[in-house]
Amino acid sequence: MKKKIILCLFLILQIIIINLLSLFPDFVEHYYSNGIYPYISKTLRIIFGIFGFSIGDIIYGIVIIFIIRWLWRRRKTWRKEWKFNLLTIGSFFSVFYFLFYFLWAVNYHRVPLHEKMGIEKKYTHDELIDFTKRLIDKTNNLHLQITSNDSAKVVNPYSVEEIYNLAPNGYAKLSKKYPDFTFKNESLKSSLISTPLSYMGFGGYLNPFTNEAQVNCNLPLYNLPTTACHEMSHQLGYASESEANFIGFMTSIYNDDIYFQYSGYSFALKYCIRNIERFDEQEAKDLLPLINKGILLNYEDSEQFHDKYESFIEDIFKYFYDNYLKINHQKDGLKTYSKFVGLLVNYYKEKDL
Repeated sequence: MKKKIILCLFLILQIIIINLLSLFPDFVEHYYSNGIYPYISKTLRIIFGIFGFSIGDIIYGIVIIFIIRWLWRRRKTWRKEWKFNLLTIGSFFSVFYFLFYFLWAVNYHRVPLHEKMGIEKKYTHDELIDFTKRLIDKTNNLHLQITSNDSAKVVNPYSVEEIYNLAPNGYAKLSKKYPDFTFKNESLKSSLISTPLSYMGFGGYLNPFTNEAQVNCNLPLYNLPTTACHEMSHQLGYASESEANFIGFMTSIYNDDIYFQYSGYSFALKYCIRNIERFDEQEAKDLLPLINKGILLNYEDSEQFHDKYESFIEDIFKYFYDNYLKINHQKDGLKTYSKFVGLLVNYYKEKDL
């Protein structure tokens, strides 16, 4: 009982410390994100990367089974032993909270990527329109290089495993310009729960306890390269979803493989069109005829995938994940994903695509 009380008190202390750390991003960046975290993540990827399947998913499954078993066995004890039961739950969450933040989640409080790279986040409507038109031209050109037919959709010729093997190449090339994106000891895997992830509406996730990048292998293959690169960025300690989207895009287009480049540019274009649509739906519609029909067919594949797995489960999980992001200082919640458009517009303001 005494150990459980200490662990519960330790949970309170941890919450206070984490909230204090959020006030000192420079400290987190220096001592955690660029201090002990690279050693933690590298060690975890070396250990769990030797397995060709997701160890993290198996661990989650075992933990869930034990939790259900415990709840079932204690179901009749809540009146007489409620204090003991609550302390047991509190001590479990204390250990979980410690491992979650120590192994990865302190990265939520590091220096924002746009500050490190000297990129503005705000942009005007005209700047977004101008960038989107440039992006349309670039994506159209890549599409035609692959298909030689503006009405044919891109069919990625690679298997899922081949995509995982090619993904680190973009990081290797981008890191020559930006050393912070140096990536070693890959641990990129298809999630064993890809079908449940599809119903939840997620393309993948990072397991913070094993540092395995888990990808939903059910996704349309044309879009899978950028999703894989996105999840890899979390392994480098970039917890923000907008930053992960930006890095996923950059490492896709820096990849020498044209299918990765197409995945990155078409991914960014879709987000730009959606952002324009929020401000002016008609203006977004006016841009669609400028996009090759084959690209729009790829977008239709994504829509059909979403429709196939659409259910109330997605609404439930996205509600919880939206609030989870807000608790971890991503105040825009799920809208954070689209915030990377600001990074793109400002990064390419004076650069060629």
